Amino acid sequence: MLILASGSPRRRELLSQAGIAYMVNPSNYTEESSKKKDPEKFAQVQAIGKARDVAAKYPGQWVLGADTIVAIGDTILGKPGNDKEAAAMLKKLSGQKHSVFTGVALVKDDALYTKVVETKVWFRRLDEEEIAAYVATGEPRDKAGAYGIQGKAASFVDKINGSYTNVVGLPLAQVCKLLHKAKAGL
Repeated sequence: MLILASGSPRRRELLSQAGIAYMVNPSNYTEESSKKKDPEKFAQVQAIGKARDVAAKYPGQWVLGADTIVAIGDTILGKPGNDKEAAAMLKKLSGQKHSVFTGVALVKDDALYTKVVETKVWFRRLDEEEIAAYVATGEPRDKAGAYGIQGKAASFVDKINGSYTNVVGLPLAQVCKLLHKAKAGL
């Protein structure tokens, strides 16, 4: 059985949707600071760290780690620390194109399979009232870039280029390809 090194309800929902049997054991990996890092590399390093942290407790088991970040230009937007940070992130994304990167790592003992998926997302222009109303819902608090495409922020998105499930938090097609490549037999 696959072990998901994440407590994310969105990742659990996506794995269930794909019919993948799994159990959850959130990682205790301490994430690095994202300041001045390459977004793609940063997401990959975090995913590997999370997967290896949990894999150490489960020898002989496949562990899936993932890390999703939002980047606008060279600036990585993680999860907001408070409502003021969430509003500032949304204001920065308003009317702009940004990238969502998810690093995925599949680990079993010394075996490691990784993939980083990028999806480009375009937001329509948001006014201050829309941002304040969205922040007041509490939805942005646990999400990279302070929004959830599968929630109330769906109306902010003009278009995407790439994997929708990547923006939700787990690029499902690519995860299935990794599982197949690793012959995980789940």
